[in-house]
Amino acid sequence: MSFFNKMLAKVGIGAAEVDTLLEEVSYVPGEDVRGVVRVTGGQVDQEIDRIYLQLMTRYVRESGDNKVTEHYSLAKFNVSGKMTIRGGETMEIPFSFPLPLETPVTYNGQPVWLHTGLDIDVAIDPTDNDGIEVRPHPYMDVIFQAVQSLGFRFRSSSCEYHSRLGRGVPFVQEFEFLPGSSFANRVKELELIMKVDHNGVNVLIEIDRKARGLTGLFEQALDMDERLVRVYFTETELDQGPQVIAQELAAIIQQQAR
Repeated sequence: MSFFNKMLAKVGIGAAEVDTLLEEVSYVPGEDVRGVVRVTGGQVDQEIDRIYLQLMTRYVRESGDNKVTEHYSLAKFNVSGKMTIRGGETMEIPFSFPLPLETPVTYNGQPVWLHTGLDIDVAIDPTDNDGIEVRPHPYMDVIFQAVQSLGFRFRSSSCEYHSRLGRGVPFVQEFEFLPGSSFANRVKELELIMKVDHNGVNVLIEIDRKARGLTGLFEQALDMDERLVRVYFTETELDQGPQVIAQELAAIIQQQAR
């Protein structure tokens, strides 16, 4: 192969290409993600130092009066070590990894994607990005069903910077709900932050109370109308179904919204 073609490959022209093919497009945290990385050789042979996958998402961080979007790598995996891809050759390398429990749900356009990269010395590294859908973990799904059964309706979700509450990641995913008729006279908004582990789910509940009377107006003016409650639901409790969880949540909301 000519010296000219080798030079072109170093700047990405006629170089190797990479494409990641997933068995599924939708997953829940804890589930195995499986697929293959397809590498297609270009016009010349190229030495690849490694092929890697990064599971990516993003969150919002406040900086002064501005909001800054940060990209975050939830996990990184090597698919291969050093290898050679011949010109015109096609390779498919299988992979499998568990989707981390900290992976956010892709509600409200929250992105989660798989970034594939090839490390090639003294050349532009080929990359590929593939978005995936992340559904709620089964434990989270029980909580969502319970909240819905109480008449609350989903409004929005976002990933916000919070290093302390993130517990392993620098952000939390907040889920906001508006009340139905049962709680509309006492609650303006319900916000949940959930942290799933293998034995259950830790839920931080924020209840934004409606102002009632002069005391309520005073609390609202001083941002004292919010109530925070932590509760842990075990796998045994969650297995009893949404109605049992709904009863516990209703009792908490009624007590805090007085």
